[in-house]
Amino acid sequence: MLRIQTIICTFSVLSVAASADFKARNCSEVRDACTAKGFSFAHVPLQEIAGEHLRVCPQGNTCCTQEMEDKFGQQSKEDFDNVVDETSHELRSTFVSRHKKFDEFFLELLENTERSLNEMFVRTYGKPYMQNSEVFQNLFAELKRYYTGGNVNLEEMLNDFWSRLLERMFTLLNSQYIITEDYLECISKYTDQLKPFGDVPRKLKAQVTRAFIAARTFVQGLSVGREVAHRVSKVSNTPACIRALTKMLYCPFCQGMPTVKPCKNYCLNVMKGCLANQADLDPEWNQYIDAMLLVAQRLEGPFNIESVMEPIDVKISEAIMNMQDNSAQVSYRVFQGCGQPKPSGMTRSTRGVSDVFNARFRPYSPEERPTTAAGTSLDRLVVDIKEKLKLSKKFWSSMPEEICVEDRVTATEASDEQCWNGHTKGRYFPEVQKDGLTNQVNNPEVGVDITRPDTFIRQQIMALRVMTNKLKNAYNGNDIYFQDSSDEGSGSGSGSGCTEACTTDMDVTATEAPVVEADRSGPVEDSATLLAPSLALPTMLALSALALHRQWR
Repeated sequence: MLRIQTIICTFSVLSVAASADFKARNCSEVRDACTAKGFSFAHVPLQEIAGEHLRVCPQGNTCCTQEMEDKFGQQSKEDFDNVVDETSHELRSTFVSRHKKFDEFFLELLENTERSLNEMFVRTYGKPYMQNSEVFQNLFAELKRYYTGGNVNLEEMLNDFWSRLLERMFTLLNSQYIITEDYLECISKYTDQLKPFGDVPRKLKAQVTRAFIAARTFVQGLSVGREVAHRVSKVSNTPACIRALTKMLYCPFCQGMPTVKPCKNYCLNVMKGCLANQADLDPEWNQYIDAMLLVAQRLEGPFNIESVMEPIDVKISEAIMNMQDNSAQVSYRVFQGCGQPKPSGMTRSTRGVSDVFNARFRPYSPEERPTTAAGTSLDRLVVDIKEKLKLSKKFWSSMPEEICVEDRVTATEASDEQCWNGHTKGRYFPEVQKDGLTNQVNNPEVGVDITRPDTFIRQQIMALRVMTNKLKNAYNGNDIYFQDSSDEGSGSGSGSGCTEACTTDMDVTATEAPVVEADRSGPVEDSATLLAPSLALPTMLALSALALHRQWR
């Protein structure tokens, strides 16, 4: 009887143990988790099976079939692409939106300035201006062409503008003579010697070239940053990376632990291996960001295109007055150098002219930060972009840390013993690798060939390097597109070669440059516009000179 009881007791213990063992190997939780994640498998084992068919996950007893492991691999790639896209979304959005804002601002500023000059000159000079307005239209067309990427040498273009203006004004002021094309060609040779417009062309050339070089290069820099961020965020996954991702993200399913998340250091090693080439972008990216910040300082300081363009109508008007004031001396010296032109048979008109110049001038105060274009001001745009740029430094090397956070991938910091370490639930012991391709030679999770850098990433590094060089030149007021190849060491170019100490002309612009308020007094009277050009322009200029000199100088 005792023997029978012993047998029954032993059988009961074995039955309980078997029951417990059966429960431990049940795969129902894995089935539910797969369904919740949207997987559709032909077969999910009810309980663990032998895992010799597995190629990525541990080959002991498993809840995964070959089909499940293959689909987990596909899903791992998709998950990784999504998390990289999500992590880089804000960076990409910043460059897209700020490039759009700056571009809209600069283009609208150009349009507003041209419109303001046209309105002012129509009211001020009337018919003589309207008959020669294409000279000014060409100036703004060339400035816009330069800004939008055209092959324009700013210095040569501005020199040509003043030469054309001199020719037109000389003809107006000497209408009693026949001025031929050959004679005008001769006049243009004496522009530098005559200085008919005073010192305005020299100062304005320095200010405009530096400002436009900085503006164009900065917007190009935003465009390059936008493209690089977009391209690099579309990662190319190696088979070794996908295997490591699958092992980290989905092998816990096969082990019957679908809710256990990877250990943080484990995740970091996987991401550092998968993103090794992206991390190599960081040194060049950081230099590019530093160069962008330097040019941004110029935009809000000595190379502020807004403070240069707003008063440009007043400055050109001052140059015209200088020419009018010195017209007799200029004509005498031209006649000496080019000879006396033939009389035209016309005499100067002696009819009077009414005072139709009613514009009011006031000092331009940069502290006001006016809304001049695109609903904002350059100062506001620059303050905003500087903060965004600073935050984007070291972005690519910090991606593993950004991805391996609790709410995205990994277990909590307090779960060192309760996280997935690649084999089971427990602490992850290997050391976290450093950033970059060469530092992955001993990565315990991802096999990385450090002798084969990603060609696509290297192309982006080169694009950043080229852009950084352009930005550094723009910071010094140089446009590398037009640097003198015979004097490479001098840094000469379309700009002035300005360095930190070069602030004399531009500081004056930022503090003293006036801005014109549109005259609302209506169009020029017919009686004024129909006067002979030879008298109308000098007379009206003389009337306006006193008001300008009192208010501006």
